[in-house]
Amino acid sequence: MAEGSVDTVKITASLLYNYVRCPHRVAMDLFEDPERRDPVNPFVQLLWDRGHSFEKEVVEQLDLPYTDLKEYRGFEKERLTLEAMSRGDGLIYGGRIAADDLAGEPDILRNDGNGYAAGDIKSGAGLEGANEDSDGKPKLHYAVQLSLYTDILERNGLSAGRNPFVWDVHGEEVAYSLDDPQGPRKKTTLWEEYGRALDRVRDIAARRAHTLPAHSSGCSLCHWRTACRRRLEGMDDLSLIPDLGRTARDALLARVKCREDLAAADLGAFLSGDKTCFRGIGPDTLRKFQERARLQLATGARPYLKGPVSFPQAECELFFDVETDPMRDVCYLHGFLERRGENERYVYFFAGEPTAEEEKRAFAHALGFIRGSAPCVVYYYSAYERTVWKRLQEKYPDVTDEEEIFALFNPDRAVDLYHHVVRPKTEWPTCDHSIKTLASHLGFAWRDPNPSGAASIEWYHRWTQSREPSVRQRIFEYNEDDCIAMRVLLEGIKNMEREKI
Repeated sequence: MAEGSVDTVKITASLLYNYVRCPHRVAMDLFEDPERRDPVNPFVQLLWDRGHSFEKEVVEQLDLPYTDLKEYRGFEKERLTLEAMSRGDGLIYGGRIAADDLAGEPDILRNDGNGYAAGDIKSGAGLEGANEDSDGKPKLHYAVQLSLYTDILERNGLSAGRNPFVWDVHGEEVAYSLDDPQGPRKKTTLWEEYGRALDRVRDIAARRAHTLPAHSSGCSLCHWRTACRRRLEGMDDLSLIPDLGRTARDALLARVKCREDLAAADLGAFLSGDKTCFRGIGPDTLRKFQERARLQLATGARPYLKGPVSFPQAECELFFDVETDPMRDVCYLHGFLERRGENERYVYFFAGEPTAEEEKRAFAHALGFIRGSAPCVVYYYSAYERTVWKRLQEKYPDVTDEEEIFALFNPDRAVDLYHHVVRPKTEWPTCDHSIKTLASHLGFAWRDPNPSGAASIEWYHRWTQSREPSVRQRIFEYNEDDCIAMRVLLEGIKNMEREKI
């Protein structure tokens, strides 16, 4: 175990953060042999480094006096933090607070008059799920960290209330109201979510709770990814089925232990009228999971169409992919594979500096390219490109207006291959529906040995530091391959038969 014995484990913000992302990660970090870890992903290392740098930049720009405890460690940092709060210091940076079995190091402790409020400086957005219709909602993995700090302050009689905050990448202070219901459909509060997470982490740390790995998109950045993947495959785990996440897997486990069991099961035994015996899983969803299990386990299985598919027709087709750096809040690359008949070429528009001026220039030129290509069909994968371009339009309204962006992504001339085609119209013998998984299944190979959007962000950071041409070229080749992969996927779907195994 990481800290000697169960009795010595302190519940920290990082344990709660990891629990929200993956409960099994908590157990692995506490009890597993560290030698089994994968090397730290370069993007994860960049996140850490950029987080520290961003934190320092934010604090250095403050117009207020503050007590700086960042360089201190352990009990000395905790002692100095208590002394600063006893004096009533207005702003404390990099302190440490503790109570009972809880310990935390909030980036900021702010005296709000009646006590202290805790805050964290985040190099990402303070809210998640922002779109055309919503500003977004608090991130649960941030909320449990802020709740821990607030809990410690309350136990020490030093809290100003349950209203901690995040200073985010946009320079905004985002309040987290811990006692408010999370929404009209979700009446539980963030404080209640924190209480449940705290209880579970305590149980895991004391070995009172058993955890299992589960396949998810977040696994690719985890240092236990190889160890967990091997175990999942050895277990024939249900979470290897696309869209069957940890919650659904855990609901099924009482009656169905693995993919082979699900593939062979008589589903009638689980049905009662228009419901199943599995919480949160309806009959249609259960049948879908069984079909996917059978497809995955069948020898020589091929993807198939579930219904007819048609695509817009135009002489010019553009396969479109963007690259963004969320830590700098900049879209640094717009890439297009242009296809006219048998001829293809890759066209890109690159922000050579992570600045608003360069971002605007690249966006304007990319938009001009699409305008000049009309009439054309634009293909993209998932809603990310549409979301990014809508944000860019709001950021640079003199480049274009909302109506043009809406028209550009109209389904009559633009196809989201993921939401419009892959999810509703196809089935695949794969563990997920990412573009990399599906294009690889069809025989396409990226030139880079470690292709990912996260890796591209790390390369862009290196480019801005070194100006090494080979690093920039690596970014372009990766983006071009993503665009080609969409063309490969489109052709694969056009050649699919409508069948079942």
